[in-house]
Amino acid sequence: MRKLLYIVPFLLLSFACKFENKEERLKPKIVATTSILADGIRNIVGDKAEVVALMPAGVDPHLYKASVRDLDLLQEADLVIYHGLFLEGKMTEIFEKLAFSQSLINVSEEIPQDLLLRSGPEAHSVDPHIWFDVSLWSKALAHASEELIKWKPEWKTSITTNTESYLSDLAALHQDNLTKVAELRKANQALITAHDAFSYFGKAYNLEVLGLQGLSTLSEPGLRDLTGLVSFIVERNIHAVFAEQTISPKAIEAVVAGCANQNHEIKLAGPLYTDSLGAADSPAGTYIGMVKTNVQAIFESLTK
Repeated sequence: MRKLLYIVPFLLLSFACKFENKEERLKPKIVATTSILADGIRNIVGDKAEVVALMPAGVDPHLYKASVRDLDLLQEADLVIYHGLFLEGKMTEIFEKLAFSQSLINVSEEIPQDLLLRSGPEAHSVDPHIWFDVSLWSKALAHASEELIKWKPEWKTSITTNTESYLSDLAALHQDNLTKVAELRKANQALITAHDAFSYFGKAYNLEVLGLQGLSTLSEPGLRDLTGLVSFIVERNIHAVFAEQTISPKAIEAVVAGCANQNHEIKLAGPLYTDSLGAADSPAGTYIGMVKTNVQAIFESLTK
């Protein structure tokens, strides 16, 4: 990674001649780091710009390392929009260098600190998975909308209309989540996943959530974590645990085996979509579709 960072300034200064002339484009090019973020930005800008996701669907942003091709894409963009909160942890220094030559928007920078969840006092311990609280993700996109208007004031009318429409759709989605999760609480169920990505979901919709791994998929679960989680599942008569689409199911499969050893058969459900959308042509290919797909899978698996 250090070697890669050393070449960033060189790329920014020397490769500009390779890029298409930005003035000749029919539409500005906006690069958003994740597929989840790119979908939100597309809904805001509509047909005013080409929006490209830096990380393809199915890629884990916690582990993502930018290639030289990715750096080219960032440099040739008219605007770069990133999530922040250390989600793109391995790209933090790249964004700092890009700020000298590129227009950038950090969508999470105006989220109030008291609404953020943390695993410790360190800056990097903040939980970046704010999109699992639809109301919180709405705040992030509202901030992105304001920054886009500053970037392109002539788009104000269009962006304002698109944003109001999309935020209305998100408000309806938030209410749907509240209704479904209320049924899970009545059944005394909890959401058990491979890594601790659903804490905002649990807080927003008042559902107990436990993850075998920590906030980042870089962390490894220990035997004590596994044993404690198995005991919790057996005592609460939890019906299912969930794999995730961007990480190996091996660790959560060990939970299923541990429960079986205690004569408590549970279902390995999912995979849930966590840090990425599904394929573009799938039900989870948009943010709203991803949330609906996840909530329906959780609801069906835990209420049977």
